[in-house]
Amino acid sequence: MEKFTKEQKLSHIGEDHTEIDFRKNHSEKFIEMALRTDRRKRLDNADGYGKRTGDCGDTIEMFLIIENSRLERISFDINGCLNTQACANTVAELAEGKVMEDAWAITPDDVETYLETLPADHKHCAELAVGAFYRALANYSEIKQNSWKKLYQNR
Repeated sequence: MEKFTKEQKLSHIGEDHTEIDFRKNHSEKFIEMALRTDRRKRLDNADGYGKRTGDCGDTIEMFLIIENSRLERISFDINGCLNTQACANTVAELAEGKVMEDAWAITPDDVETYLETLPADHKHCAELAVGAFYRALANYSEIKQNSWKKLYQNR
């Protein structure tokens, strides 16, 4: 498998055989969130789990580790495009360190604002990421009330 440098990842050959440079169309924040991979992993025994599939076919699974009512670690697994990865990373970036009540306030508009250059035809990716995150928060709340359910979660 070939390894690509960051510079090579930022450009590719389009269908019309011209080179497309992502730096011309996207903010540094968008590029960082689209290419960041350290949060992209499945967590065994997560405190909260949420999964959502969009109409586009992209799927996001969110995993939460919560300590003292604070979101300590968030990871995700996706089957989707770079826009979806950018949005999932942004949700994690905005939520880590927050208490539960503040985490529920994160919206797709917050994701869009943070990324600065999310394409208009991919705003659904922000909705998808926030939706999976909300499901993970709801799952955590349910498990907190009924701790035995954590033993039976299917992922």
